[in-house]
Amino acid sequence: MSTLHALLVDDNLENLDVLKQLLTMNGIECTAVHDPTQIVDQDFGDVNIVFLDLEMPKMDGYETFDYLRNQMGITAPIIAYTVHAGQINEAFQRGFQGFVGKPLQPKRFQDQLQRILAGEGVWEAQ
Repeated sequence: MSTLHALLVDDNLENLDVLKQLLTMNGIECTAVHDPTQIVDQDFGDVNIVFLDLEMPKMDGYETFDYLRNQMGITAPIIAYTVHAGQINEAFQRGFQGFVGKPLQPKRFQDQLQRILAGEGVWEAQ
């Protein structure tokens, strides 16, 4: 089985590092981007899953989502990853495949990740 590749986009370096560590512990290779404008014209290879913060300067998560889908042609599940629980409905309506609230809890995230990788929609603000 080939290694899974995750694209992580979050302007908070500490949150980005925590998420990367949790995914790496599960055998998932990660490309971490702290400035969403850095994704423009990049080739990330085969991406199996995307974790995307919704509130970022320059280019918010919804704009980044649209760019990933429409300009880059990424078809992998894109999971909203934010502290703003009130955005769960908008994320669903905008086409995200899941919602994971910050701060991440390692044991809970392990379960969420397994469900996401199994193709289940995970919609949990906390």
